[in-house]
Amino acid sequence: MEELQQTLKQLRLSEVSLELPALMREAEQKSWTYYELLNHLLKYELTKRDEKNKARRLKWAKFPYQKTIEDYDLSEQTSLGERQMRQLKEMNWLEQQYNLILLGPPGVGKTHLAVSFRLVAIEQGYQVMFLPMGELTTIL
Repeated sequence: MEELQQTLKQLRLSEVSLELPALMREAEQKSWTYYELLNHLLKYELTKRDEKNKARRLKWAKFPYQKTIEDYDLSEQTSLGERQMRQLKEMNWLEQQYNLILLGPPGVGKTHLAVSFRLVAIEQGYQVMFLPMGELTTIL
């Protein structure tokens, strides 16, 4: 088992390597075929990699907090309509590489929207970063 785990590590399949004994026991108990075992091992590795990548992108984004689009109260917003919000949720603007600029006085939810759209982008595999305007102007 140790030799197989070492080989998996050399192939950069470290998550499967760590979980191999438990997965092998499960395969024996459920009488998996070779195809089922291999499929399960590879899916496990991909799932763990996706989770790690998402966590890495979330850490890199430096969000002040995490709020979703669903948490945003559109009824308190007069300049953003339901139709516009649905269009923004589709994230086509991101795929077409358009910028989204949120302007307004304090307390209207600009940061909430910015964070929530970035969370959706992270779920879709994009790498994002949150920078307050003051910090951005300092960098520029």
